[in-house]
Amino acid sequence: MDSFALWRVWAVASIFVAPVTLMAADEVAPSSMSMQEAWTYGGGLMWVLAALSFLAVALVVYLLLTLREGQIVPRSLVRDVMENLSSDKLGDARRLCEDRPCAYSAVALSALDTLKQTPNCDSSALNETLVAEGTRQADAVQSTVQWLADLGGIAPMVGLLGTVLGMLTAFGSIATDIAAARPVVLAAGVSKAIVTTIFGLGIAIPCLLAHAWMRRRATRQIARLEAASAQLGALLSGKYCK
Repeated sequence: MDSFALWRVWAVASIFVAPVTLMAADEVAPSSMSMQEAWTYGGGLMWVLAALSFLAVALVVYLLLTLREGQIVPRSLVRDVMENLSSDKLGDARRLCEDRPCAYSAVALSALDTLKQTPNCDSSALNETLVAEGTRQADAVQSTVQWLADLGGIAPMVGLLGTVLGMLTAFGSIATDIAAARPVVLAAGVSKAIVTTIFGLGIAIPCLLAHAWMRRRATRQIARLEAASAQLGALLSGKYCK
């Protein structure tokens, strides 16, 4: 499945899982609530869930654009940088990295800065610089992907909050005065509990699926960055280090 297809599947699932569930229930029981009624019963928490859903969709689109090989480790940039370094053109290699910011550029620039500041540095110091900057870039990629897991954990918690508030509304009316408890109040409370839970899970499940897929994608890109960094370190150590 390509990236665009995955995004379409995830977006449809995250926004429409709950409505589809409610429409299916409406076919079984004609007296079931409509989408407008479900939104009304959910109350203010529905806006919170909607915001989480749109944030998740935006995050997936962002990750699809940034977790590409051409964004993390551009093949053409790696080739050009290695050719310039092999020809002792450190200035040209630096300009290439500065003109095309990416994770690989950051690693290469850190190595070139180390060579500039310490002309006679040993290979261990250079490798430490490469590892440190590579780790920082990898952490930045993984932390962005982690946001999907965070949203996948927050959404059902918001739904659970709606469940608690709904049940409090339902049983609070009974506790106040069992004789005055109206069925409509009980129904509204139970409906809020059910609706917020459905929508919360409808957002969380696609978020966690997208997180699993994006995490594997990020791992592959980080592995490519490590390989390119090791190749860079070997070349620089052989030519410019003691």
